[in-house]
Formats: sequence, structure tokens, C-alpha cells
Amino acid sequence: MPKTKKEGLYFGLMMCFGMAVVMGMYNMIRSGQYEQLTFGQLVLGLLLAFVVAFVVELVIVGPFARKLAFKLPFTKKKKVIMILTISTLMVIGMVLCMSAFGLIMSHSALGGASWSEYGENVWKNFVVAYPLQLLIMGPVVRFLFVKFVQKTAPVSLGS
Repeated sequence: MPKTKKEGLYFGLMMCFGMAVVMGMYNMIRSGQYEQLTFGQLVLGLLLAFVVAFVVELVIVGPFARKLAFKLPFTKKKKVIMILTISTLMVIGMVLCMSAFGLIMSHSALGGASWSEYGENVWKNFVVAYPLQLLIMGPVVRFLFVKFVQKTAPVSLGS
């Protein structure tokens, strides 16, 4: 969808912001941290999650997901299939990475989280992140991106 690197950066920022805020809140509520944190700590935690998610998406998960999607054996001509494939690979990669980040943050905040919880966190995060990405955040961000960010060629009214 983005046509330039600059557009790709904006699209990634928009998608990461939405996903990081919703998934961060979901995980804070699920772990019980939401009631224990001050408003400032909550905002700082969500901001940190956004920054980490954006760097992970930009440097690791995004390039890998796109490269893998183009290597998979199916026709690349159908735009919706490519969007679904890349979105699926992105969610899998981001859930794996951000679940580890969340576990590290939870351990430092609460002192009780352990790596044995990683598999359970991955599953619980995937079950929320995948439909969130496909049904809500993906369409909303694409709409906002096209409406406010992506530059379209001016329409010619004649010669």
C-alpha cells in the first residue's frame, strides 16, 4: 500500500501506534498491572511499548515478513491475498517479539513473571492481535493512511 519509503514509515508508525496501545492496555489489564500503575507509569509503559514495537517492526519483523511473503508459492497478483499474508506474518512475528518484551517488562515491574508463561502469553496475545489487526486496526489505518497521508496524483479535467 505505501509507495515510498516515507509513506512506509508513516504507515508503520500508524499501525504500530494503534496495535501497541491496544495490545499494551490488554496486557496490562490481563496481568493486573493496570490497577497498580499511576497514569504517568501507564503512559510511559505504552510509549515504551510503542517505541520497541516500531523498532522491532521496522528492523526485524517487517522486512522478514515481506521477504517471506514474496517467497511463498502462491500468485502475488491478488492484492487482498498479499495483504492477508503479510498481515498474518507480521502478527506472528510481532506477537513472538512483543510477548517477550512484555514478559521482561512484567518481570521488572512485578518481579513474578517467568519464561514458563511465555507460551501462554503468546497464545493469548495472538488470539487478540490477529483479529484486531485484520478486522479493526488494518482497515482503520489503511483508511486513514489513504485519506490523510498518501499523496495521490491530481485528477486531470481535460487536455
